[in-house]
Amino acid sequence: MARCASLKDRGRVTFSTDTSMAVSKTKPARGSWFNSLMAARGFQKWAAKFPLTRRIVRREGEAMFDLLAGFCHSQVLSALVQLEIPQKLMQGPMAAETLAADAQMPLERMQILLRAGVALGVLKSKRGGRFGLSRTGAALVGVPGLSQMIAHHDVLYRDLSDPVAFFRGEVQTELAGFWPYVFGGNMDADVAATYSDLMAQSQILVADDTLAAIDFTGINTLMDIGGGSGAFLTAVGGAYSDLGLMLFDLPEVAPSAAQRFDAAEMTARASITGGSFRDDSLPEGADAISLIRVLYDHSDETVTALLAKIYAALPSGGRLIVSEPMTGGARPTRAGDAYFALYTLAMRTGRTRSADEIAALCRAAGFENIKTPAPRRVFVTSCLEARKP
Repeated sequence: MARCASLKDRGRVTFSTDTSMAVSKTKPARGSWFNSLMAARGFQKWAAKFPLTRRIVRREGEAMFDLLAGFCHSQVLSALVQLEIPQKLMQGPMAAETLAADAQMPLERMQILLRAGVALGVLKSKRGGRFGLSRTGAALVGVPGLSQMIAHHDVLYRDLSDPVAFFRGEVQTELAGFWPYVFGGNMDADVAATYSDLMAQSQILVADDTLAAIDFTGINTLMDIGGGSGAFLTAVGGAYSDLGLMLFDLPEVAPSAAQRFDAAEMTARASITGGSFRDDSLPEGADAISLIRVLYDHSDETVTALLAKIYAALPSGGRLIVSEPMTGGARPTRAGDAYFALYTLAMRTGRTRSADEIAALCRAAGFENIKTPAPRRVFVTSCLEARKP
């Protein structure tokens, strides 16, 4: 069999006409020759042995395997969270036998789960067959809302059980039923409570990153549309003690904010208005309006109408602040394009947009001086700020 490749003078590499690497004599499309080369088994075998490329081959192979095994990894994490193993290990290492008994699980199966947790960097093996938390595992427990979001993902995973049908739009997604407000319907009280708690927990990180990206100095009154339980407004109010606070959200959701404002001793400077931005006019009196994880829940048509209402409600010089996950646009990101875009697709009405797309919608509504500060953590949120001239 002919050689796959050989080194010649001056470092050149030549390739044989091995049938596993045969190239058509017709002129290939731009880039296709490179793809053919990378796909050729003969080249792969050579590159895996050649000193200058074998590390790259190994690294890319591991990355490909991570893509293949990603679902298994997520299910290991989900099982650990559902069994509350990270929370139990916060008190210190525990024996696999104890954890198996607590979970009513055969010891052999618990050991497989725990070793998988070690392999993923969530747990650590200890002496005597015990297991403890890694730094990542401890952070998992401490990050607000993370465990709740992981547990909530079983809904998304069921929606993705047939990925081709999902991307074709042939699946009646379960996730869409979890967010009935998106379709303008009424929310069941229990669903509203679950939604509010989930959003409030995860909103803490979003508030932290938004405050790091946006300077609220100079704002007299901030109205948060879709403000839920008031988690974001409470965080901003804590950072800016003279800021007036207004919350606007569905009547089923908004009342939970009163307790939060009272606990934070902000009741005197906070007001709550129940309503739907689809059907009701927006309250007046704010010189800045925030949309925290709102736009990506809705269609372009709904967003266009909302931005028009916001523009009309703001005074000249008023500020619009948008904070939500965004795609990478021309440079796709793992968080925005390979996660949040799928999540909003499963909601069946929303769409994760790039900063440029949101800016274009704002510009069409009349806003100017649009800024998109560099995000602190793209997997948490990205921000955009605009002004009414």
